[in-house]
Amino acid sequence: MRRRPARRSPLSLLLLGTGTFLLVLAPLLAWYVEPQARRTPLDVDVTTVFEGSGSYFDTAKVKLVEDKPLTVTRQVRGDVADGDRSGRAIWDVSTSVDTADTLPAADPHDSLQWTTERWVTDRKTNRPVHCCQEKPRFEGEAYLKFPFGVEKRSYRWWDSTLGGTVVLKYSGARAVQGYQGLLFTGRVEAAQTGTRLVPGRLVGRPKSSQVLAEEWYANHGVELVADQQTGRILYAAIGPRKTLRAPGGKKDAMVLLDSRKLAFTPATQRAQVALARDDTDQLRLLGRTVPLVALAAGAVLFPAGAVLLVRGGRIRRGRQEAPLPETARHAAPAGR
Repeated sequence: MRRRPARRSPLSLLLLGTGTFLLVLAPLLAWYVEPQARRTPLDVDVTTVFEGSGSYFDTAKVKLVEDKPLTVTRQVRGDVADGDRSGRAIWDVSTSVDTADTLPAADPHDSLQWTTERWVTDRKTNRPVHCCQEKPRFEGEAYLKFPFGVEKRSYRWWDSTLGGTVVLKYSGARAVQGYQGLLFTGRVEAAQTGTRLVPGRLVGRPKSSQVLAEEWYANHGVELVADQQTGRILYAAIGPRKTLRAPGGKKDAMVLLDSRKLAFTPATQRAQVALARDDTDQLRLLGRTVPLVALAAGAVLFPAGAVLLVRGGRIRRGRQEAPLPETARHAAPAGR
């Protein structure tokens, strides 16, 4: 008598296949998908607002105005069309400094100060990439954000007004709106950053109608709190001081802008924390939660499917090999 091939149980095949899939999926998510997700986004569209008070030179009154409200608004938008999904991120940045008289500013040209920049960075390392009409040419490790996986060490932060990097030291943990981050602090000593043609009387040279005054810049203090997972800046505070000096002068002759502290508003802090929390949760889900669940489920389903498959085969073989009863072997053929 010819044996029929044993039919495998659909349930055992289902369990075996699902278990195999989950066991393969777990390391794939942890070692490939999650690292791929640790990349600077291309389609960023974020506005951050700093508020504080300080002194500034009022061109309409032609004098220094002291202890007045100041607002710094920074808009960051990703250039998705020019960005490279595999390598680089391009962000266009607009920064305006406004007084109570220029807010709300329909046109940034009406602001006390207005600058535009174009940043190109490596999406994985956050390092600068010098291409694509970059403006200015910058260096360092941190500016609009820190790298993914922020370490407890000093970082070189790019200061656009200075036109150079500043060392920010790790200064411990700090909570922002109840969310834990890493604090980095530093300051900028006074340095010449350029020249400007101004009336001589403004810098103590009344006998000269125009002089090429020296522009100087310092920062009373920089405080940045970064999310450790994503590098997103949760809180920022700066203390800019911009002055003019007579050519070759040793002392400031005129203050253009001076503030001890301009810091993220509470609304900006909450928005940054919400973005950091969402990004961190997504990375944790891809790199830890889902892989662990998949690994645990696969470790249960795969052996269960294998056991059912082997046991089912043994049962069928046993049934096929079972001897016929004695009476059946000697039974007369039908029709005799």
